[in-house]
Amino acid sequence: MYAGCRQFDASLGMSSLAFNYPGNSAPVLNPVAKLSAHLPPLCVQGNHLCAGQQPVLLRGVNRSGLEYAEPGEVGFLASAGLTEHEMETICRHWGASIVRLPLNQDWALQGRGAFSDEDYLSAVDQVIAWAASFGAYTLLDLQWLSKEQEFGKLADGSPNRIAPLPDENSPRFWRKLALRYRDEPGVLFDLYNEPHDCSREDWRQWAKLLLHTIREVHPQALCFVSGVDWGYDLRGVFLDEPNVVYSTHVYPDKVLPWSRAFGCFASEAPLFAGEWGGTSEHVEWGRRLAAFFRQLRMGWTAWSWSDYPYLMRHGQPTEFGALVQQELRRTAT
Repeated sequence: MYAGCRQFDASLGMSSLAFNYPGNSAPVLNPVAKLSAHLPPLCVQGNHLCAGQQPVLLRGVNRSGLEYAEPGEVGFLASAGLTEHEMETICRHWGASIVRLPLNQDWALQGRGAFSDEDYLSAVDQVIAWAASFGAYTLLDLQWLSKEQEFGKLADGSPNRIAPLPDENSPRFWRKLALRYRDEPGVLFDLYNEPHDCSREDWRQWAKLLLHTIREVHPQALCFVSGVDWGYDLRGVFLDEPNVVYSTHVYPDKVLPWSRAFGCFASEAPLFAGEWGGTSEHVEWGRRLAAFFRQLRMGWTAWSWSDYPYLMRHGQPTEFGALVQQELRRTAT
């Protein structure tokens, strides 16, 4: 179905569509949901993400921390510095309609230190509830398998803790979360952060397994599938499955043109950028990329509110953060 890559057309036949921003819409209640009752369920229709028949654009930020912050004596939320006030700033003042939340598989399955797996997931519950109260969806992201495992070094010499692919415990992780959040329309599922150093087919098989694991207990789950090459390259990873959004990760060091890595698929399926970011040196690059996202009507979550490359430092937007804030305000009005 997605074997070919069409030539990019900036209009994509979407110029006449009115896109909705969830924080500005009338609430659609789910009587079962406890954390996200006022957020409408989302689904894929053609190459659009929709609430009912209304196309929706989700744009926001990554709020990292729960994948690595040791709970110590204070617990997961306090250790990661996550607060209701911060979520209000992200959603109400910056205009985010989605928050991507990187998670630690090991901690979700067996806890950490004196804190149980239920303690960890209760912290996740709280973030979901905060985000939903301010009109934003939460995208749960399988970021780290564990804090102990290392997979070589990054360019700056620091340990790489992102595995090339999921592992044998990943289906158990997603089944657990799918069961917990199957009645929560405000919760979305990002199957695996950044596949790398693997074949496209190996990743496709993993993506199918994780998707089917979630769908066994949560048939309507909206799932996000990233590309290979650290999430960037979507060629050859498309699945013949409903309710799937395809998510690229875009950084300044990527060589393959945007149009080839992901843009040419915009007429085939909903596209999303789960990560994009940079430093003050990359602001002009970021402006060009943001304009490209607007042409394709792509949703996104910029990296990262709380980690390098930063969007916020010492309570103020960085230069790149100011660009992201401008883009969020542009699309939220």
